[in-house]
Amino acid sequence: MKFGELKTAGHFPTLLAAFLYFDFSFMVWTMLGPLATEISESLAMNGFVLTPSQKATLLSIPILSGAILRIVLGFGVDKFGPKKTALMAQAIVIASLFYGYIRGESITYNELLAVAFGLGFAGASFAVALPQAGQWYPPRLQGLVLGLAGAGNIGVVLDFLFAPKIAELWGWQAVFLVGGLLSLFIFILYLFMAKDAPPSVYKPRPKKIGEYLKLLKDRDTWWFSLFYAVSFGGFVGFANYMKVYLMNTYQVDMSAFGAQYLGEENVKVVAGYFGALCIFAGAVLRPVGGGIADRMGGVKSLYIFFGAVTLLAVLNATVVHSFYFAILVLFLIMANLGMANGAVFQLVPQRFGKDMGIMTGIVGCAGGLGGTALIKTLGWSKGAFDGYAAGFFLFAGVVLLAIVGISLVKTRWRTTWGLTAGGRI
Repeated sequence: MKFGELKTAGHFPTLLAAFLYFDFSFMVWTMLGPLATEISESLAMNGFVLTPSQKATLLSIPILSGAILRIVLGFGVDKFGPKKTALMAQAIVIASLFYGYIRGESITYNELLAVAFGLGFAGASFAVALPQAGQWYPPRLQGLVLGLAGAGNIGVVLDFLFAPKIAELWGWQAVFLVGGLLSLFIFILYLFMAKDAPPSVYKPRPKKIGEYLKLLKDRDTWWFSLFYAVSFGGFVGFANYMKVYLMNTYQVDMSAFGAQYLGEENVKVVAGYFGALCIFAGAVLRPVGGGIADRMGGVKSLYIFFGAVTLLAVLNATVVHSFYFAILVLFLIMANLGMANGAVFQLVPQRFGKDMGIMTGIVGCAGGLGGTALIKTLGWSKGAFDGYAAGFFLFAGVVLLAIVGISLVKTRWRTTWGLTAGGRI
């Protein structure tokens, strides 16, 4: 399979536009995470001190709305076409970003919640960019095309690398301005580059409510939703809450490290760098997880990845007190969650090959809901116990539940649909 085929077998400008749209959308979707401390301090100066629960709610709203809107935009793709749906979603995101910038330090908490909801349309871009790119290309190139179009997880790494520094230099609202200008630029590129596939290339099969309901009656739909709620939900939940966790737990250590090794006096910037390091592991290792699952089977690989996450989460909740050890543990948690994402989607197409469009929406929604639950759990843990051990224990328990689920379904999967799936189960 050669990358050169992408320029001749389909419509490369659309593929490039879809990649840019999703990559920058993922960056915008998670931008509140690396700005959480700066925004909290700004609200406190205006007399509104955020509780741990309120902070978690603010960070979870884009993830929650993005999860639900994936299904909504999926229907929009069927009814109006990918391009019109994408332009509408991008316009809402751009308006939300510029509103956040204009209101700046005068913005209220309730206004921030509304902005956070608008950013959820960026997270829902997954349901638009992937179908639009995939519609142009033959089956033999679908894996490569969807892998490239969906390689947007790296956007959250860019957030943590650059957003805190921009906020230090020009204020947190300047990050909204930069995000709005970049999104506007991508909007214009997308407007001229992206095209919906003509009927001669792709004949749409609009999804119906009944098809969703039919799949929701299939128990495997719920198992895959659980597995993705743990893997992707864990990834995006920890990513969004990473800076809050680091600042609340290791601020002194990061301040000393920044001063000694980086010449950086702003601990919030240093926290962004460490957050980017941990998140990078999960973002880039997703395809590695898929490759491992291809070789040893999705079930066995999920045992390994989920087992590692369970042990690491318990370790972090009990014996980890050293900052450097904690960063190593977080790095490994994110790496295994990222690889688990790839392993889940090694199995889903084999079980639901004819319903991948619908299943992507359902499972993707479950992933976002899992991330929302994790953020709220960590916020609850901090507020109730002034620490995060309880949150990590609960997360480990949910991952352990997923491992039990794998044990319950593996024999049935391997002796039914797995016999003719064409890949290792």
